[in-house]
Amino acid sequence: MTTRSRLLGFGGAAVLVLAGIACAIAFAGTPGQVLALVLISLGFVLATALVFYEVGLSEDRERERERERSEASRQTPRRRPPPRLERMRGRPRRLR
Repeated sequence: MTTRSRLLGFGGAAVLVLAGIACAIAFAGTPGQVLALVLISLGFVLATALVFYEVGLSEDRERERERERSEASRQTPRRRPPPRLERMRGRPRRLR
């Protein structure tokens, strides 16, 4: 998500909330209250949805970094651990 689209999204949510507040002040009675409630609610729902969207995008970026790291580590040769001495269970070790 670009900075411009982020600014437009959160700015639109703020405009909805401010428009709701303005409607509550400008219009008296039930229609003004209902319009204010709807606009303010839409603004807060939009802002909450955008926050969750941002969190999801950051998790996707983190998963992509982890995948790149694991692919890079698979491409580098690993040292093999030294071979372990074989031993049969229940029998003492034999010294050579």
